[in-house]
Amino acid sequence: MNTKTVYRPQAGLTEREYHYCPGCTHGIIHNLVGEVLKERGLIESSVGVASVGCSVMAYEYFDCDMHQAAHGRAPAVATGIKRVRPESTVFTYQGDGDLASIGLAEAVHAAHRGENITIIFVNNAIYGMTGGQMAPTTLLGQQTTTSPHGREKAQAGEPLRVCELLSNVPGATYLERVSVHDPKHVRKAKKALQKAFDIQSGKQGFTLIEFISTCPINWGMEPKDSLDWAVENMIPYYPLGVYKDMTKEDDDA
Repeated sequence: MNTKTVYRPQAGLTEREYHYCPGCTHGIIHNLVGEVLKERGLIESSVGVASVGCSVMAYEYFDCDMHQAAHGRAPAVATGIKRVRPESTVFTYQGDGDLASIGLAEAVHAAHRGENITIIFVNNAIYGMTGGQMAPTTLLGQQTTTSPHGREKAQAGEPLRVCELLSNVPGATYLERVSVHDPKHVRKAKKALQKAFDIQSGKQGFTLIEFISTCPINWGMEPKDSLDWAVENMIPYYPLGVYKDMTKEDDDA
């Protein structure tokens, strides 16, 4: 009797079901990371570092060795792992509340030292897991549980642009901001991840891929509306594209 496969686990991931809320794009990003690592033949030698936040259970989903870091310290932990095991592909998976707030110093200094690691940075402009508080990336006027009348510049300053900030750090090799709001941009995001991991495999230094993401629950929106909101509000403030590429000259050669 002929059988037809109707489902198989995504490449590079375990069979555990995601715990993420409906419409959250963490799942898409997980799929892309796992797929790229598997296709590049890196999954068996990879070590991921999970952050604190909605992605804290990433160690349940990636089919590679995983390590849990304290809040914001994933780049420091990844640095230690990479230095002890330079043959491994080492990546962190961090949200904006984790990386852009308590962990900003770790990210900046890892980039400044040119650590040969890859940071997957998920920016949904809010603290997701802890109840929807204002994050460093929350947009001006955006309402959260700690900014019910909207973020005010006079009180909280401008939202922090991580790629733009790190582009001024000499040790950073490759920085790109992507989105996964439609199939076209999902494909572009995958190419960015492929390049980042290829750079690490080539021992060329620090890479970071920033994903514009959604948080329908804490934004108080339906999933489709949250995608539209990200396109209409987040991407204009956080433009997509390559912010630094120190390999470009080599690519053009």
